[in-house]
Amino acid sequence: MNGYQRIQAAFRGEASDTTPIMLHNFMMAAREAGVSMREYRSDPEAIARAFTQAVEKYAYDGIVVDIDTATLAGAVGVPVDFPEDEPARCAGKALKSLEAADDLAPVDISAYRGVATWLEATRLLVKRFSNEIFVRGNCDQCPFDLAALMAGIDEWMPALTDASQHERIHRLLEYATGITNQFLSLMASTGAHMLSNGDSLASPDMVSPGIYRQFALPYERRVAAHAEELGLPYVLHICGKTDRILEDMVSSGAQGLEIDYKTDVRLARAKLAGRTVFLGNIDPSGVLALGTPGQVAEKTRELLDVFRGEPRFVLNAGCAIPATTPPENLRAMIDTARKR
Repeated sequence: MNGYQRIQAAFRGEASDTTPIMLHNFMMAAREAGVSMREYRSDPEAIARAFTQAVEKYAYDGIVVDIDTATLAGAVGVPVDFPEDEPARCAGKALKSLEAADDLAPVDISAYRGVATWLEATRLLVKRFSNEIFVRGNCDQCPFDLAALMAGIDEWMPALTDASQHERIHRLLEYATGITNQFLSLMASTGAHMLSNGDSLASPDMVSPGIYRQFALPYERRVAAHAEELGLPYVLHICGKTDRILEDMVSSGAQGLEIDYKTDVRLARAKLAGRTVFLGNIDPSGVLALGTPGQVAEKTRELLDVFRGEPRFVLNAGCAIPATTPPENLRAMIDTARKR
C-alpha cells in the first residue's frame, strides 16, 4: 500500500499494511528546506518544495498543508503581524465592538494573498503526489475561533456569559461560518483529498463545555456538513484536554478528530471507536522536540498499544510539530510505527 491508500483505509475503517502516518509538520518542513516563514507564507512553490523534501526524507503517508492560524482573520480585516521566521499571528481585532457584527459586508477571501498562496500550494502538492501521498488541505479556523479573533479575545470571552450579547455573538458566528465554508469550497477545488479546521479557543482549557455546546459545536456541525456536501472527509482539531467534550466532538459529524496530547487516549479510544478516526497524539513539544529518540519510541509504542486492533487510527503529533524538532526524533516515531 502507498501513503494515500493507508490514510484512505483508516477513514474507511479498513486494515492497513502498517500504521498510517500524517504529520502536522509545516514549520519543521520549512526549516529543513531552508525556507524562512516569510518566504514560506508567500511562495506556493516554496511550500510545495518543503513538503516534498519532507516526504522524501521521512517517508510518511499524509501531508497537512498548513500555513498559520491568522490567514482567515487577515482576510476579514484583522491586523496581522508577519514575523521573519515564525508563523503569522493576529495583532489586533477587526471589530471596534460586537455591535459592529450587525453590519458586516461580504468578503471574497480568494482575493486575499494568504488564501491564494495556501490554495496554490495545495494544488501543486496534489499534482506532485497524485494518489500516492494523501494531501489534507487545512482551512485555518472554525467559526468560533474566527469570530473570537474578529471581535478580540478580551471582548469575546466575557460576552459569552452575557445574555444581552448572545444575539450579536450568533450573528458574528453566522458570518464566520460563511467565511470558513468559503475556504472549504475553495480548498476542495484544489483536488485536496481531505479538509480540516482548528477550533482551539473552543477547548475546555479556554471555555466551559456548556459554552462549547452553545456557541462552537453548532457551527462546527455546519462546517462538517459543508465538507460532506463537497464530497470530502473532514477533520476537526481542538487543542488541550478535550476529555469532557469528546462525545460532542464526535457529534460534530467530522470523520476524523485530531486530538491533542493532553487528552486521555484510553478514554478517547472508548469514545471514538468505530465512530470516527483518531489522529494524534504524541506531545509535539515535550516529547518530539525536547525528548530523546528512546523516549519518542517509548511514547509511540504506548500510543500504538492503546489503539492496537483499531483501524480508524492515524499517527500524528497532537498539534503542530515545532521547527526545532530533531530529525532523529521524528524518525524514531516513524520507525516505531512502521514496525507495527
